[in-house]
Amino acid sequence: MPQIKIPNSNPKPNPNKYERPPVLKKSRTNSDDVVPAPHFPGPLFPAVRRSSPSPPPPPPASSTAADASGFSDRDWLFPSFLGPHTVRGRGTVQAAKSPKHDFSHSHSGSPNRSRSMPSGLGGGGHGKMVESMRLIGALRPSTDVPESEKEAKPVAVRSSSSTGLSARRARGFKRSVYLYLLILTCIFSVSYAIYLRNEVTKLQGEITYLLKLCNDKDDVHNHSYKVLKLGDDGSSSYFGNADSRTVALYTVLFTLAMPFVFYKCLDYFPQVKNLSNRTKCNKEEVPLKKRIAYMVDVCFSVYPYAKLLALLFATIFLIGFGGLALYAVSDGSLAEALWLSWTFVADSGNHADRVGTGQRIVSVSISSGGMLIFAMMLGLVSDAISEKVDSLRKGKSEVIERNHILILGWSDKLGSLLKQLAIANKSIGGGVVVVLAERDKEEMEMDIAKLEFDFMGTSVICRSGSPLILADLKKVSVSKARAIIVLASDENADQSDARALRVVLSLTGVKEGLKGHVVVEMSDLDNEPLVKLVGGELIETVVAHDVIGRLMIQCALQPGLAQIWENILGFENAEFYVKRWPQLDGMRFEDVLISFPEAIPCGIKVASDGGKIILNPEDNYVLREGDEVLVIAEDDDTYAPDPLPEVHRVPFHGVIPPPKYPERILFCGWRRDIDDMILVLEAFLAPGSELWMFNEVPIKEREKKLTDGGFDIFGLVNIKLVHHEGNAVIRRHLEDLPLETFDSILILADESLEDSIVHSDSRSLATLLLIRDIQSKRLPDRDTKSAASRHSGFSHSSWIREMQQASDKSIIISEILDSRTRNLVSVSRISDYVLSNELVSMALAMVAEDKQINRVLEELFAEEGNEMCIRPAEFYLFDQEELCFYEIMIRGRQRQEIVIGYRLATTERAIINPPDKSKRRKWSIEDVFVVISIDE
Repeated sequence: MPQIKIPNSNPKPNPNKYERPPVLKKSRTNSDDVVPAPHFPGPLFPAVRRSSPSPPPPPPASSTAADASGFSDRDWLFPSFLGPHTVRGRGTVQAAKSPKHDFSHSHSGSPNRSRSMPSGLGGGGHGKMVESMRLIGALRPSTDVPESEKEAKPVAVRSSSSTGLSARRARGFKRSVYLYLLILTCIFSVSYAIYLRNEVTKLQGEITYLLKLCNDKDDVHNHSYKVLKLGDDGSSSYFGNADSRTVALYTVLFTLAMPFVFYKCLDYFPQVKNLSNRTKCNKEEVPLKKRIAYMVDVCFSVYPYAKLLALLFATIFLIGFGGLALYAVSDGSLAEALWLSWTFVADSGNHADRVGTGQRIVSVSISSGGMLIFAMMLGLVSDAISEKVDSLRKGKSEVIERNHILILGWSDKLGSLLKQLAIANKSIGGGVVVVLAERDKEEMEMDIAKLEFDFMGTSVICRSGSPLILADLKKVSVSKARAIIVLASDENADQSDARALRVVLSLTGVKEGLKGHVVVEMSDLDNEPLVKLVGGELIETVVAHDVIGRLMIQCALQPGLAQIWENILGFENAEFYVKRWPQLDGMRFEDVLISFPEAIPCGIKVASDGGKIILNPEDNYVLREGDEVLVIAEDDDTYAPDPLPEVHRVPFHGVIPPPKYPERILFCGWRRDIDDMILVLEAFLAPGSELWMFNEVPIKEREKKLTDGGFDIFGLVNIKLVHHEGNAVIRRHLEDLPLETFDSILILADESLEDSIVHSDSRSLATLLLIRDIQSKRLPDRDTKSAASRHSGFSHSSWIREMQQASDKSIIISEILDSRTRNLVSVSRISDYVLSNELVSMALAMVAEDKQINRVLEELFAEEGNEMCIRPAEFYLFDQEELCFYEIMIRGRQRQEIVIGYRLATTERAIINPPDKSKRRKWSIEDVFVVISIDE
């Protein structure tokens, strides 16, 4: 309730005369009623503050209204009939003068009675009335208040909760300090009392001994000096024994009590207070207990040996103070007590033979601490062993290898890649392949074990980690690897290539440098220049999408070429090798061609031209010093040059190659690099050819995608684009196409499903079956063949046979990404060939073994330059002519070709780098030969 300001009824009080002011009774008022704050004159306040029935002393002459305005936190009010009682101060009272309510002038006739109280202490009824009127006039609000009085507002009393909280904390701190000082004083007093008791006992013993000596009167004078000396010796001996044990006991007790006292007084140390004063910005103070706990936690987390050191310190502490306690309660020496303490810590059963209550209590305590310490030690050892085993299980240990092959990443190509690398290392007894991927080590090892392939001495080491982290790269000895393969991730092309670029940047950041080259699998041909720009000369790229696309086109134009590429790219048969042979310096290439009985030379690595590899060079090219020979051989250690054999060089004028005829080709699906495939077809096909594009992409959107990639649709000369929109897995959409009229059909892995290999292969397989079924039903002799098949009784075999017969009308090349699905389709033989990621794995393995081979593959895959071709036998021989393979190679040189193998009409597979090249045999006109020829 706000205080009421009562104006002064006597502005000029007599300082020498004291009159008791009126006493106000405490009344209840509603807080909603707004009462103006009246002014209380100065003489009223001494009576308001009075806390006893006795009248207060008169106010000094110098007291003013300003002195009366200083209410304390509690003010004392008392009515005349209740005595003194306390009330809580509600606010400060500010003294003010009100000139318009000066009752001294209106009642000048009785000034003394104006200062009297209406309590019956003096004056009559008239005096009481006058005094009441004065009081009522003082309580009546004034209407004519000057502006200066309006501005004077009462000031609220400061009752801040923070001040009270600080005061309570200070009082609590003082009480705690006093309590702990009292505890310490009691401990010191008890200790000192025990010490004095020991002194008294010692003195009593000396007195008793002196009394016994004094009884012998004859020997008193003779032994007086001896008595004093004996007393001194006994005192020092007792201090050396009894006092040292007491000090040891007090030391142990004090040391054990100090941590508890320290823990209790931790928050009240002056250092903490000073620190909190320095950090004025921090309103919230962190207790020292929490800080110490945080420091201990950080210490144990940062320093791996902190736990072991803490355990060692605890062991030493227990042995030391346990030994002191045993020394204090036993009769032995300190060294013996320390040894007993160690035995109690090491073996908790050694305390069973202790005698005495004190020794038993101390020995049991030491044994209990020893059991706790050894339990903690076992826990630490168990945790260390578990962490080490877990680290080994998760693949976090470092790989200590040299000249190994490092594979970064994980994809479906890894199985076939490991298989090819194992075959390549077979000649050297096996090698080491390290795989670093963001997968669990156990999962990787289980997936590799499911391959069920004999690695022939090659060790595969898996480590879990990220190729983007330098610490993980150092863990697999990246700087000591002879080759690094970066696999594309199972994402879309842009994300996969972006990740490959980040991996290359991480590899360039290795401080130790890279010993070997880096083979990067790219998904999009457009991203290849950026990776080469970042990596420099160490980077070799293999664009998987581009390799498969170009192989599909070559296999569609030349049936059977894919199987030849499998033989050359894989390490199971013949492959490319580059090696220098000094004994061949000065020889012409036509003589070098027949100098290797176990290999076929294909080109020269010219040393004078910066190591450039020339495929299919001129016959008159002479090998110089430093030149190396590119050959196709079984292995790098299975061939060597021999003396020139005797070969009949008989000129042969074969048939003239027939001109190219227009072809009709169908693309089922939409690939990301379909514009590159169109350009390759433009280079290979004859004028007037047609390319039908059948997919779900709208025609306008197709043209936009082609033009956005920089493709000029109107610049095509040899082929014409024919667009059809439809779903390749819906039969009625396929039946609208003239499937029986196409020379080649390419079933592409659709771009919309490239993220899911299973779905993409399922779609390609369904399209293949539908196309073959439609073609088989459109054959002119279908009814006759079907009737013969029904009589045979094998309906399923007849269905497969009809599809195989339909394959004679057109060539179907299927793109199957999963090698397992590829095997299923190949067994049924309803497709001429199935291309999969296995060819990409073969190319990656070959480039990893020798990065120079990448230049050879790039030229053979390109639409210009040398290429792999299949030629009929009539280009080189007559029917049933008897020749050796050397002679056929020489006849091939007349056409500027290098014959590398053949396929007989009676066999299904081609033979690359045949043995016994000097052996003569008869050849059929139905045979075909595999050659490396310059593009015409």
